[in-house]
Amino acid sequence: MNKQQFIHYVETHQRQLRQFLTGLCCGDADLADDLAQDTLVKAYLSCESFRDDSKFSTWIYRIAYNTFISHRRSYKLTDPLDDASEIASLNKADGSFDYQRLHAALDKLSDKERMAILLYYLEGYPIREISEITDTTIDAVKAQLSRGRKHLKDILEEKRL
Repeated sequence: MNKQQFIHYVETHQRQLRQFLTGLCCGDADLADDLAQDTLVKAYLSCESFRDDSKFSTWIYRIAYNTFISHRRSYKLTDPLDDASEIASLNKADGSFDYQRLHAALDKLSDKERMAILLYYLEGYPIREISEITDTTIDAVKAQLSRGRKHLKDILEEKRL
């Protein structure tokens, strides 16, 4: 892939990539932007490894997922999420907290469940491509989706009470 092709692919997929990473980061748009930038740098540096037989979006999402996992492993949460939710709910002057409840629920899922839910329901990827992005089997993706749906439902119903 040459530089012009890479730029074209990035322009085509950049919004979806940032949206996907925002979901993985449970609504933290600043962190998602940082991870998106890291993802694009890594992709550019390894664009010769892109094979035309695979979709660019599958390739870039796999890089994004690995970047997210690397960040997650090195990141330690210092404040409980419940405290952050309470603080955030005090000020709803703009629309930035519209999806706060969903992001808080997604944060309680395992990384694999969250990844499967976001790729399948929000990004519309078929299970086969999710298995390629996450480097897991199709059966594993199906199990992650099933568990993720159940956990998400339980979390959202618990919050409603």
